[in-house]
Amino acid sequence: MIKKLFSAVMFLAASITTSHATSQTHQFGASLNLSGPLTQGAMLVGHTDVGYKVLLDGRAIKVATDGTFVIGFGRDAKLVHHLSVEAPNTKPQRFDLVLTKRDYKISRVTGISKAITHPSKKNQLRAAKDSKQVRAARKVWSNQLHFSQQFVLPVQGRISGVYGSQRFYNGKAGRPHYGLDIARPTGTVVHAPADGIVRMFVPDMFYSGGTLIIDHGMGVSSTFLHLSAGLVKAGDKVVQGQAIAKIGTTGRSTGPHLDWRMNWLNQRIDPQLLLTSVP
Repeated sequence: MIKKLFSAVMFLAASITTSHATSQTHQFGASLNLSGPLTQGAMLVGHTDVGYKVLLDGRAIKVATDGTFVIGFGRDAKLVHHLSVEAPNTKPQRFDLVLTKRDYKISRVTGISKAITHPSKKNQLRAAKDSKQVRAARKVWSNQLHFSQQFVLPVQGRISGVYGSQRFYNGKAGRPHYGLDIARPTGTVVHAPADGIVRMFVPDMFYSGGTLIIDHGMGVSSTFLHLSAGLVKAGDKVVQGQAIAKIGTTGRSTGPHLDWRMNWLNQRIDPQLLLTSVP
């Protein structure tokens, strides 16, 4: 354990030297504040008074005992939302959240084999099983507040793909990309971007290859794709900066890289927006 903590501290020290603050705080009345950018793809950490209820667009949001909560918005989220806070036995206070619209990049990937772009029935069933495992891992609920940490890059390297970009595979439009791609050689060590609990590691999923999921609490999770090896297992508690896996080119991949994705519940959020050091 001491070795893991030493490794984590050294990694964080290397990461911090190039950071610059990009956090934003928004105050709504006396009983509500949010930290994070008001834009599509963002995750925001909120704080309200102890005992208050919080609703987003009429849907109740889980609030920790100290008043901390988290919300997130997907790639194509509508631009106006309504956030309400309600003290016991009082009328709710309602605030408008106005998001900025983002423009996303178009990228083209060639060289993907037909076995990947047109999978057989057997591989379609395999991919469906993989998706079921991922959904189950992300569905596990915990009251951890590790999502309120300042996230760091899991590995330093060249950014080869960004969140939200529309990809064309062999000339055919695919689903938007929901991760941050970092190109490094196979075997490069990946570190935990924040504390959490490992919920899943599967070495050979059809599309994503080696796949690892860390639960940061209250519906926030990190997913790491195309790994060549996992260094932790389901149930392990990890600390920020700890070695958790190794980069690979497994699954639907044309070269060695890390695809880091993040979710708040079923909303796919942009990992890059959580960093103080923006590549």
